[in-house]
Amino acid sequence: MCSPVHLKPRRKMVLCIDDNEDMLDCEKAFLESFGYGVLTAPSSGEGLELASIYSVDVVIVDYLMPEMSGHEVAIEMRRLRPQAPIIMRSGAGDVPEQALKSVDAFVAKDRLASELLPAIAQLQGC
Repeated sequence: MCSPVHLKPRRKMVLCIDDNEDMLDCEKAFLESFGYGVLTAPSSGEGLELASIYSVDVVIVDYLMPEMSGHEVAIEMRRLRPQAPIIMRSGAGDVPEQALKSVDAFVAKDRLASELLPAIAQLQGC
């Protein structure tokens, strides 16, 4: 007689894309402390590559990056992972309306600690 197999549910995987590696490190530690799996990418190209390889549940992308803007990344991400909600974040004051329309949520960098987890939970239907 076979014994039942108890599988742990897969952790929700978050992909964080930002050219500021210190910010990525902080965000990764923060999200992991709440049980999320985290992939980080210090460039838009690396972020898109990771999204094409791994199953991600949520994408967090910085608006201002050297290669591609967060808006451009969001457009490409929709093609790669149409089911994954995208959260844009920025420390810049003005993010164009067009960029905001390409994502599911926006969180200012100075409010990450208080607004990021609720945004993820809301987008995941929790």
